[in-house]
Amino acid sequence: MFKVRTGVAVAAMLVALAACGGTEQAADTPAATGPRVLKLWHYEGADSAMGKAWAESVKQFEASHPGVTVKLEEKAFEQIRQSAGMILNSDEAPDVMEYNKGNATAGLLSKQGLLTDLSPEATKRGWDKLLSPSLQTTAKYDERGVMGAGKWFGIPNYAEYVMVYYNKDLFKKAGIEVPTTFDEFTAALETFKKAGTTPLAVGGAEYPAQQILYQLALSKAQRPWVDALQLYKGKVDFKGPEFKYAADTFADWVKKGYIGKDSAAIKAEDMGVSFIGGKYPILVSGSWWYGRFATDIKDFEWGSFLWPGNTMNAGSSGNIWVVPENAKNKDLAYDFIDITMKKDIQNLLGNSGGIPVAADPAAITDPKSKELIENFNKLSTSDGLAFYPDWPAPGYYDVLVSGVQNLINGTKTPDQVLDEIAGPYNENLADIGN
Repeated sequence: MFKVRTGVAVAAMLVALAACGGTEQAADTPAATGPRVLKLWHYEGADSAMGKAWAESVKQFEASHPGVTVKLEEKAFEQIRQSAGMILNSDEAPDVMEYNKGNATAGLLSKQGLLTDLSPEATKRGWDKLLSPSLQTTAKYDERGVMGAGKWFGIPNYAEYVMVYYNKDLFKKAGIEVPTTFDEFTAALETFKKAGTTPLAVGGAEYPAQQILYQLALSKAQRPWVDALQLYKGKVDFKGPEFKYAADTFADWVKKGYIGKDSAAIKAEDMGVSFIGGKYPILVSGSWWYGRFATDIKDFEWGSFLWPGNTMNAGSSGNIWVVPENAKNKDLAYDFIDITMKKDIQNLLGNSGGIPVAADPAAITDPKSKELIENFNKLSTSDGLAFYPDWPAPGYYDVLVSGVQNLINGTKTPDQVLDEIAGPYNENLADIGN
């Protein structure tokens, strides 16, 4: 297993790619003879549910493809996010890759012609039958790169959503019950703060803080607002009740000490490690942490609950398998994707703390995994999945990171931050003709 982890290695790779000349169009079945290699990239940890399921998928793939070797390259989330466009436009592209779903990422690459149209394979292999309509939203993109319709450019084999993780021991010590309303949730935050504990583990340098901002906005939102923001089916007022409430409340939580002022520089990994170490009673983030927490938390009891009071919640299909247009072994890539959709792989994913899309419900026996999947089903069946805040426009992830950091540091007012995040969004609308 080859890992690119250091900044030096990343820099060397990018310099090499920049020196590449033109690329050669790859065929679905390469003409070259001799040993074949499937080049696979993903950024899931080995202890995560997806990491475990995909490791088993690699084993099954190699067993069913004699003479073919899988070259797995584990990449960092930030590494792929920042350099995918350049890499896929070179002859260094992998054959199959985990990639972020949404307009700003997979949608942009599909519009640029860097991803293979998977529509024929989706029909041929029955992926279109395994994935519900709501999960297909992030798999399809139109000619503008807008999700929800058009051709299949990715295949999700798991789902995800944002939730509230909590330290049961610290809740019990503080005499706090699991909150069922937003008022009870804020009361719990206040109780911890009065006792001298910063209640929320937050990573302001990456995605976690912006997800809290979005959850607050969703507490005032309904489906038409989400469709306007994410699918461009209406005009979004960034000074309207949704984002205005979110920015004001987030800034207020910083002032009250619910969110640490040092969290602006904290990355997602450090946030997770701090929760695992029992430093914070609450962490708001995605289901992708579930398997990690189940494996690594040894010293206290923990659980999770949906953000209290919301009818809409951040969530969607999981990240998607994409096949670069320049992939050299597309036929092998399709076979690998197909294995990840098999029942036994889906069941393994579900029993390891993930949310499968095609598992046998009776095969999910782990109690915590059942709780995780049941909560997702509540959101999915009630049309409560609202996607993620960084999806609407290319580069919007960095815009939101900067915005929440300004709220944490107090360097900009909530209204100034709303202006900061409105600008790039509206520029993107103009670029796509909306």
